[in-house]
Amino acid sequence: MKQQAAGTGIPPSVGTDVSGIETLLNRNLPEVFGEGDPARRWAAIQELYTEDCVLYAPVGTFVGHDALDKFAGDLRATHPHFVYTPHGAPQVLHNSGRLAWGSGPRDEAPSYTGVDFIIARDGKIAVLYVYLDSLPE
Repeated sequence: MKQQAAGTGIPPSVGTDVSGIETLLNRNLPEVFGEGDPARRWAAIQELYTEDCVLYAPVGTFVGHDALDKFAGDLRATHPHFVYTPHGAPQVLHNSGRLAWGSGPRDEAPSYTGVDFIIARDGKIAVLYVYLDSLPE
């Protein structure tokens, strides 16, 4: 079903930098949550996230670059050989986007799956919601 912005005749995401939000979603998985090198992960966080970013995950809420880096590093340490694989293309609507993914050993079925939902601001991720379909083994 095609939706239109109220009274304008313009589809709701016209004018949105769809490719920029897609890029944020696609880079976040491997460069932040899949990155084992702390310096490269930190550089990616600074490039992809606003300074006041908020991560909402099943285990809690994390605010700012330092908290995000600690969470991603601690998570990575629990499964250092896992890779994140997108399941389909990102979907973008206005200033938000979502991407389904799986995580597990390379070339194997995912051990767990989830969906990332972001709110972007000024070309960066301001808010990340992580929904898990199942818990990591």
